[in-house]
Amino acid sequence: MSEVLSWVFAVLFVLVVIAWYLSYTAARLDRLHVRLSGTLAALDARLVRRAEAAVELANSGLLDGATSLILANAAAGSLEAPSEHGGARELAENDLTEALDVALTPETVADLKATALGTDVLARLSSACTRVQLARRFHNDAVTDVRRVRRKWAIRVFHLAGHTPLPRTVEFNDEAPEHLVVA
Repeated sequence: MSEVLSWVFAVLFVLVVIAWYLSYTAARLDRLHVRLSGTLAALDARLVRRAEAAVELANSGLLDGATSLILANAAAGSLEAPSEHGGARELAENDLTEALDVALTPETVADLKATALGTDVLARLSSACTRVQLARRFHNDAVTDVRRVRRKWAIRVFHLAGHTPLPRTVEFNDEAPEHLVVA
């Protein structure tokens, strides 16, 4: 009888350890998904701020009309892009980056730095571009962490991720023009 009781306690102990491990793993995965949602929200906010800074530059009167129009259209496209990240959003962000490259030639930046308003607008735009780069990197790191954890056997076998789709990285050109850096 005591031998059977020992086996029952051993099996119960193993089941409790397995249940604890699965609970711990599910909670960890949930925290990673919450972090992922936070990084995506931060990235969205930074993209909006970059587009607003581009609109501010386009409307400042410091650029020629054609350049202002190109920059304003690209920034409007970024602001109006769908909030979920995918092809349309990434295309709009690539277009804004390209418009910034076109608008901010070394000569234009030098002319803008010659005025107080231009320096102020360039500083805001430079800061916004840097923050977009950082936010995208943080988000992509969070995606990598979630994917790494979701590859574990326990998560796949016990379906601990539920029906949550596998996240994907956000890929677009977020490089600011080299000469945009304001000293």
